Amino acid sequence: MATAVETLRDTPFTIGGRTFHSRLMVGTGKYQDNETMVRAVAASGAEIVTVAVRRVDLDRTKRAGVLYHLDPKRYFLLANTAGCATAEDAVRYARLAREAGFNEFVKLEVIGDQETLLPDVQGLLAAATILIREGFKVLAYTNEDLVAALRLEDAGCAAVMPLASPIGSGLGLLNPYSVRTIKRRLQVPVVVDAGVGTASDACLTMEQGVDGILMNTALAAARDPVAMAHAMRLAVEAGRTAYLAGRMPRREVAVPSSPLEGMLD
Repeated sequence: MATAVETLRDTPFTIGGRTFHSRLMVGTGKYQDNETMVRAVAASGAEIVTVAVRRVDLDRTKRAGVLYHLDPKRYFLLANTAGCATAEDAVRYARLAREAGFNEFVKLEVIGDQETLLPDVQGLLAAATILIREGFKVLAYTNEDLVAALRLEDAGCAAVMPLASPIGSGLGLLNPYSVRTIKRRLQVPVVVDAGVGTASDACLTMEQGVDGILMNTALAAARDPVAMAHAMRLAVEAGRTAYLAGRMPRREVAVPSSPLEGMLD
């Protein structure tokens, strides 16, 4: 007998021609040690794992490095241009990642302000245009601005990644309306990136109908990163299922849960 969840029909989570089962993507930075990182990534159920090219040793043979501990047969390793403040730097590190053996996918970041870590949309568009022309499949980290998202899609990005709130803030989804609007208007996948702090944030974010979530600090900075990774896995699945199920309408008056017809006097 099919369960309630099995009766819901979902579309595949596909980015740039690749299909994945998990809608949770995780990063590899800020963990206290590589062992904790490996256990947390496994507990998350994620298939896509990001690696900040500028901040890690790209030599996969060094045990102290992050890449030594991530099996490319198990995880889809996504190069990340985190820490780049110009389009030129982002393009350079994306190229470096491909030369180092990464695939043609890149999570593109161009940071415009070092205090808020908000993206430089002009620089992002410039870098995306160059990389797409060179055959990269770009997942672009941006703000929750519809116009910026539309321009990134028009440029040929494989996915657009609006923030929930500033990187590492843990403030959760601050602007659900804008994120819903971006998802409604774009044809490419929309993956929320940055700002999710705990499981309830992840669930609420997925209830907006987005295709997935990328997170790092929420796991690495938790008191128990492995347990939090497991919680996030369940929250993403719950939020997606709730979105597909369709929530009840909001009302400003009470409505009895039992029928009024046929009541005994």
